Amino acid sequence: MSSADSSDAPTKSALKKAAKEAEKAKKKAEKAAKAMEAEQARAAADEDYSVGRYGKLPMHQSQSRQNRERIDISTLTAQNDGTRVLVRARIQTSRLQGNKMVFLNLRQRTNTVQALMSVTKDTISKQMVKWAGALADESIVLVEGDVKKSPEPIKSASVSEVEIHILELWLLSGIESRLPFSLEDASRSETAPEVEGQFNRVLLDTRLNNRVLDLRTTTNQAIFKLQHAIGNLFRDYLNANGFIEIHSPKLQGSATESGASVFKVDYFKGNAYLAQSPQLAKQMAIAADFERVYEIAPVFRAEDSNTHRHMTEFVGLDLEMAIEEHYHEVRDLIDGMFKAIFEGLREKYAHEMAVVRQQFEAEEFKWKEETPVLTFKEAVNLLVEDGVDREVLDDINTENEKRLGRIVRAKYDTDYFIVDKFPLALRPFYTMPDPEDPTLSNSYDFFMRGEEIMSGAQRIHDPDFLCEQMRTKGVDPDSMKGYLDGFRLGCPPHGGGGIGLERVLMLFLKLNNIRRASLFPRDPKRLEP
Repeated sequence: MSSADSSDAPTKSALKKAAKEAEKAKKKAEKAAKAMEAEQARAAADEDYSVGRYGKLPMHQSQSRQNRERIDISTLTAQNDGTRVLVRARIQTSRLQGNKMVFLNLRQRTNTVQALMSVTKDTISKQMVKWAGALADESIVLVEGDVKKSPEPIKSASVSEVEIHILELWLLSGIESRLPFSLEDASRSETAPEVEGQFNRVLLDTRLNNRVLDLRTTTNQAIFKLQHAIGNLFRDYLNANGFIEIHSPKLQGSATESGASVFKVDYFKGNAYLAQSPQLAKQMAIAADFERVYEIAPVFRAEDSNTHRHMTEFVGLDLEMAIEEHYHEVRDLIDGMFKAIFEGLREKYAHEMAVVRQQFEAEEFKWKEETPVLTFKEAVNLLVEDGVDREVLDDINTENEKRLGRIVRAKYDTDYFIVDKFPLALRPFYTMPDPEDPTLSNSYDFFMRGEEIMSGAQRIHDPDFLCEQMRTKGVDPDSMKGYLDGFRLGCPPHGGGGIGLERVLMLFLKLNNIRRASLFPRDPKRLEP
């Protein structure tokens, strides 16, 4: 071998160095491969395979109509086990359990159902669960899922036999600001003690200032379903007894009863008044041979009364009918109507009444098949026997009305009664005097839980006598010529009454404040919302 060949061969040290470099490169390549595998694994783990199953929907502009059936959660029972359903509801509450499961309490009106979403391979991702758990309470969502029978009753939901296992969840309408109070706090029993750090009592003013939110509570949903029911039962009873519904104007040229309690409004170049009641129109309808009429409409009272039972605008349930022989025909028909309303509520709306009683705990309203009827004199005597000074009982004020209610409850075991034959001096100008004692009148009031809910009477149908009584009460007959002309054309004897819808509802449920029975109450201090 030549010396040149010997010099070109790698040395042992070079070979060793090359081997080290190769080993180093190999390890680096293996490390890179492992890193890539790890990155791919992480990417696979982070992949949101639930895309297309959840998210915020575009603004609803009636883009399409797929005619997919959506269910009412109140209809769900164990018989629906395994059924796939589509539901639009509000999220009442939500609860995340770790990062793999979330519970939603879904609400429709007075009904709630539990819904569950849990991470499932290729279907429900962690991202979907996290998004669902972050949705604000009171958000409106569209849920698709399978109904599953619950192994035990779900106490936190009114639909307790089943729950919905969510497959898709879409946000229809979210919340743009923080809620002023939680519906959980707003739904607590009125007698529950406030516990600092656990919940806050929601005051009535706070509720009314945020009425839209307040009306979402299951209690309020039930209250206004019952208000709707009272109106329907009133209509049904009177329709069945030959009445027709009328619609009278609420703008009038003069005050219905007295100028002190009417709202005066500008009317082109003059003034008009908001109707205190449909009284004049009802009577003119009787003079027009309508025979039996009723109306459900707003009533306006410009009285600066800031009490638990007064409002400046309320819903009046008014009726008027011709009399054949005696004004007690009217009184007895109204009595039958009230009992039909009470019975209808008890028979058809027990669920709603039970919902309200969870928050407003009260003894169930009681009435008798034969309603106790007291004369005004008998009512006064009962109060005197109970310790009230007769000198203050020319009229029965609010305090003594309640006292009379307690006496009648103890004596007759009823919350509902009638007082008849009021002093004429306490009644409006159109009230017919008693034929035997001109200081008394053919008039009556109806009471619930010791508070007046209806005032009525036989009306004066003779035009000359009506003019005479108007002057006695300080009313100028010339200012009500249109009203009087109807009687000058001949009018049958007639009578009727006016009922405050919100007051009946308040007292039947014992809500303690009439504003709770009014959708958006109006009083001397409130015109909004």
